[in-house]
Amino acid sequence: MTGADRLALSRPIDAPATTVVEMASPTRRDEARSAMAAAAALRDRGVPVRDLAVAVRDLDPYEEPLFRAALQYEVAPVFWTQLRVTRTRPYALVESVCEALAGNSVDRETLLRPLELRWSPATATGPDPRSAEWPIEPEAVHRAAELLPDGPRSPPEWVEAIESADGVDDRFRRFAEWIAAAPAPDPASVASLLGEAVEGYVDRGLSETKAADSPALLDTETDARAVVRVRTLVRQLRHKFADRLEAGTLERSWDDVADLAGVIATQRPGRREHSNARALDVFEANDVWALDVPYVIAVGLTAGEWPRPSQSVLPPEFQEAVLRGEGASGSLAPQPAWVGGRDRDQFADAIRAAGRCVVVTRHTRTPDGDDVARSPLLDHVDTRRVSEEARRRLVGADQELPPALREIVDGGSGGDRE
Repeated sequence: MTGADRLALSRPIDAPATTVVEMASPTRRDEARSAMAAAAALRDRGVPVRDLAVAVRDLDPYEEPLFRAALQYEVAPVFWTQLRVTRTRPYALVESVCEALAGNSVDRETLLRPLELRWSPATATGPDPRSAEWPIEPEAVHRAAELLPDGPRSPPEWVEAIESADGVDDRFRRFAEWIAAAPAPDPASVASLLGEAVEGYVDRGLSETKAADSPALLDTETDARAVVRVRTLVRQLRHKFADRLEAGTLERSWDDVADLAGVIATQRPGRREHSNARALDVFEANDVWALDVPYVIAVGLTAGEWPRPSQSVLPPEFQEAVLRGEGASGSLAPQPAWVGGRDRDQFADAIRAAGRCVVVTRHTRTPDGDDVARSPLLDHVDTRRVSEEARRRLVGADQELPPALREIVDGGSGGDRE
């Protein structure tokens, strides 16, 4: 690798053929409001929502403020993110069933936890005439927790305790009998029992999520995605549990089944494949390389987030010497992360994805009041800055587009691609 090749890692970004509008906001939440207000104002001015997209370097700190801002401006967002399945209710249900099955005895809270997570008996053949009884309502679970005795018991003893407790309805006995009848864990019983719990959730738990959801149905969509992922997890769990038993690296216990499920779930494979024609797509920057839309709103253009500072333990002076390839360092290969190569490429993809205009947003202050620097990536492009007065009008009641954006929408100098 020549010195020129090494320094090409930090070469200037080719100027885009589209207009770049820069909008600074005081805080991250203000920035999220500004981004969604811009999307809503463009939509209200006749830009189809499918001609808009939002790109973020890392959605973790931005998803919640963007979602809240989207609801404020009556925009339905669709977040194209990796599903953290271990944070979802369907996964928690599978985990809680394993915990209820583990050991010779369980306490009251562990026994009732699957019911709190909407355990329902799966409908194997046709509609169950008693399906309206499931899942058990939270108030009944709370009441049963107060009426049932404390202390650990075996599943058969819990069946007897439920039968003798006044005010605890028969559905709790049915669940306790299901737990008591569970066989020892082997690949077949793991797939059968956990699969039954998941299918019971599909039959009746999903509808509970939808009934309590917001108009954007974000929780319902997450629940549905989690069900698909957990179904796959259960199938994988059967085979991997068999492999681990054969290799002697796991014991035949439900605790080990739960641990193995956690290992599989945290691999977080793939990204979701779903598109809602009436919703605004919000992407992580890693996913915009093939995007082609008229308007892109790139969020989070601060020095600490886009690009992300290198975490290398090597001192900057050594990194610079390796990049230049001078002397003995010429035999060493530089890391693209030292010059923000990946972040720079993703930024370039984001601005190239827009056919008419890119709106780049950033915030200038942390929650503690410290200054946040502008991203050095913006030094590579000419931007038309939105004044604070124009930004306030955008996020206000009238949602007035800043002049720079209004000119583009109305057919002024916008840099249309042929």
